[in-house]
Amino acid sequence: MAAESTAFTPLTLPVLPLDDEVVLPGMVVPLDLNDADVRAAVEAAQAAARSEPGKPKVLLVPRIDGSYPGTGVLGTVEQVGRLADGDPGALIRGRGRVRIGAGTTGPGAALWVEGTRIDESVPEPLPGQVTELVTEYKALATAWLRKRGAWQVVDRVQAIDDVSALADNSGYSPFLTTEQKVELLETADPVARLKLATQQLRDHLAEQDVAETIAKDVQEGVDKQQREFLLRRQLEAVRKELRELNGESDGEESDDYRARVEAADLPEKVREAALKEVDKLERSSDQSPEGSWIRTWLDTVLELPWNERTDDKASAYDIQGAKAVLDAEHAGLEDVKERITEYLAVRKRRHDRGLGVVGGRRGGAVLALVGPPGVGKTSLGESVAHAMGRKFVRVALGGVRDEAEIRGHRRTYVGALPGRIVRAIKEAGSMNPVVLLDEIDKVGSDFRGDPAAALLEVLDPAQNHTFRDHYLEVELDLSDVVFLATANVLEAIPEALLDRMELVRLDGYTEDEKIVIARDHLLPRQLERAGLNEDEVVIAEDALRRLAGEYTREAGVRNLERSIARLLRKVAAQHELGERELPFTVGEDDLRGLIGRPHHVPESAQDPAERRTSVPGVATGLAVTGAGGDVLFVEASLADPETGAAGLTLTGQLGDVMKESAQIALSFLRSHGAELELPVGDLKDRGVHIHFPAGAVPKDGPSAGITMTTALASLLSGRLVRTDVAMTGEVSLTGRVLPIGGVKQKLLAAQRAGVTTVIIPKRNEPDLDDVPAEVLDKLDVHAVTDVRQVLELALSPATNGAAPEVPVAA
Repeated sequence: MAAESTAFTPLTLPVLPLDDEVVLPGMVVPLDLNDADVRAAVEAAQAAARSEPGKPKVLLVPRIDGSYPGTGVLGTVEQVGRLADGDPGALIRGRGRVRIGAGTTGPGAALWVEGTRIDESVPEPLPGQVTELVTEYKALATAWLRKRGAWQVVDRVQAIDDVSALADNSGYSPFLTTEQKVELLETADPVARLKLATQQLRDHLAEQDVAETIAKDVQEGVDKQQREFLLRRQLEAVRKELRELNGESDGEESDDYRARVEAADLPEKVREAALKEVDKLERSSDQSPEGSWIRTWLDTVLELPWNERTDDKASAYDIQGAKAVLDAEHAGLEDVKERITEYLAVRKRRHDRGLGVVGGRRGGAVLALVGPPGVGKTSLGESVAHAMGRKFVRVALGGVRDEAEIRGHRRTYVGALPGRIVRAIKEAGSMNPVVLLDEIDKVGSDFRGDPAAALLEVLDPAQNHTFRDHYLEVELDLSDVVFLATANVLEAIPEALLDRMELVRLDGYTEDEKIVIARDHLLPRQLERAGLNEDEVVIAEDALRRLAGEYTREAGVRNLERSIARLLRKVAAQHELGERELPFTVGEDDLRGLIGRPHHVPESAQDPAERRTSVPGVATGLAVTGAGGDVLFVEASLADPETGAAGLTLTGQLGDVMKESAQIALSFLRSHGAELELPVGDLKDRGVHIHFPAGAVPKDGPSAGITMTTALASLLSGRLVRTDVAMTGEVSLTGRVLPIGGVKQKLLAAQRAGVTTVIIPKRNEPDLDDVPAEVLDKLDVHAVTDVRQVLELALSPATNGAAPEVPVAA
């Protein structure tokens, strides 16, 4: 490439400034002489040309925000005359680039500067890369000009062979900004300038292609909407002609909805709301999304059974008959069956006296069935509906976290639906079904709201006759619905929600009740599932009793049913293999050969040396878990005094309340050790470790207080805790035994575990009325008020001679 040459004679030229405009060499531009700067430069050039040959010369320099670049264009004044609008003007042609130097003086009022021409020549012949660049630029320029329809300019561009002139020809491009043109002006190398012009043209064509694609997509969308509109209008016209041809009335869809609303048996306020929505539907256009929302809402309202009620069958008012239905389908559960019988009796009396509706409220009920898994809470709902002759709907609430699941979504949301309560009424087809709210204690909450809070109005007998779903936004009467809520853990139900329900506890079954349930309900069902007849396999009562006592230890009967199913599968498989003949009676001695050894052997049935309480420092307590009552062992040990590890260590994943109970038990023994004749001096220098086995299970609550006290007293005295004794109760710093909860479940667990003596607080003695008589007959229950009574009952008498060795923690 040619370097910048100094062969040109220095020039002295008047400056013609161009505001926000750039003229490149080869361009011819008309300028308005009304502009003072333009007129001064042209007049100065004309004055100088009188003494020099040739046309007047000026220096065209762009003025951007009051500043000038270092390069201008030498221009010649081709003609002075009138412009198209009649104003005086001058036609100026750009000749070449000039490097601007220092200012100087000259004739006229213009600014004169010195400048040097820039050599823009390219050596011949052109290199191959430059030739390819020229070809590419011409192709891009031709494509752009053809899009604009400038066919006459295409030939002129194709005729340009000079690299510099071809690059400067882009100065005519209207899409270039002033900054881009200045960049072209200041690029002296013709090849570099052509590369820059090619890139600018390429970028513009790419942007133009994107803009054309977007415009095409938009136009296609508009055309599609217009086409759809026309087709729909044509379809409506065709339907109208068909209706007229068939003699049908010419009615709109909104007219159909209006007729349906007027013909439906709706409450007055609901009818008014529905007719308002029909009016909106008539005013909305076919393309409006609001029309589909209104139609969906109207369909939902019209499908609800606003005035449909199931007439309670005769057995519902025949209290004896209803009780017989409940007894036939569920063994035990006397509390809940008694409560349902009371409800039916009151409903019968209200019906007889014409008090079906009092204060706008009907005689519904809201019961909370709380108990461990497998006791029949869910199936009880079906039995209640069967006894009353009502429809039954189950609503599963386990894991529900969205408030809209209960109250429904606002209609402004896409895909809005009514809540589960409204859907349950719709599914039942009646305004007075039995609705089972299953697993209400498993309801969660997050940023979408608290479903338990939304249930407050549903389960409040004083409010649910005017329940409003967010989707319907009309009042729905739920006062005649029988709500049964089931839960495993009472503490997991919010207190405000629990206050609105009547609590009925299902604490589990006794062993005798399990035998009856297994014989009358579980065994027939599992025989059918195993493909066996009742006369082919018979399970003796002693086998059922052992299954319930030693193979399963639970509050309910779910695992008992699994054991029966496993037993029947084994018998069926042996018969198919030819190993056993049918009919077959399963006895107690056949269980081990069919389903293996027992999993829950009572402590009293084990070898004395293998029992947990065979060493001092181990006591048996009673606890309540989400699966019902259970026995709980407490182990205590003293650290070696040489280790110096003094203090109290607690293990077994204990809660704060249980840790505090351990501190209280230790403090009581330290302060009353002399009175109890215990060597409490060991407690000062040696570390005490209390452990609750089954360390992976979280434990909390105050009811293990006397159990920990007994374990520590046994450890210090060396006296064993009786194997047949279990205890429960909170301990105070003064040694008082305070009341606890879950007495019935704990006594049932003690009876299942083979315990014969149970110690409970004196103030819990009234709770024994809830314990079945057959359980109390098998237990020796002692109600105590002081820890001293507990120690006297629980600890074995002191042995003569040397005391047993005290366990030492490693």
